[in-house]
Amino acid sequence: MTTEVVASRSEALTALETEVGVLIRRIRRVIGERSRAVHEELLPASYLMLSYVNESGPLRASAMCAVFDIDKGAISRQVQHLIDLGLIDRAPDPEDGRATLLTVSADGVARLDRVAAERREQLDDRLADWPAEELQAFAASLRRYNDALGIPADR
Repeated sequence: MTTEVVASRSEALTALETEVGVLIRRIRRVIGERSRAVHEELLPASYLMLSYVNESGPLRASAMCAVFDIDKGAISRQVQHLIDLGLIDRAPDPEDGRATLLTVSADGVARLDRVAAERREQLDDRLADWPAEELQAFAASLRRYNDALGIPADR
């Protein structure tokens, strides 16, 4: 590679890091807003777990340890918080009576659906000048980026 190509690639990687940093800060703020929109007492970390159970459940709490890269104690505290708020239900695992499965409660599903609809409407408004093909290409690029970094497929 020529020095010019290396510099250009280095600049591109720096720009990518900058934009990902902006995205991360924005996502943290938005997750806080969404968690409060679901329930005024919902913690942002619990919102992420609630969303994951909604997408992937029913599941055992231990299944979330690897996904969120936190220990069972932290998962248990977050799950209890969600149960206390009435957003998660716990039921015996039919395959193993000693274990329990988590599902999002009917109230939790309704609240998540309402917030998701509002979120998509806001996103549609802000990206109104992006054609569907451009949105799909951007989503594909993000998937490729996540895959290249080894982000688990179950997200």
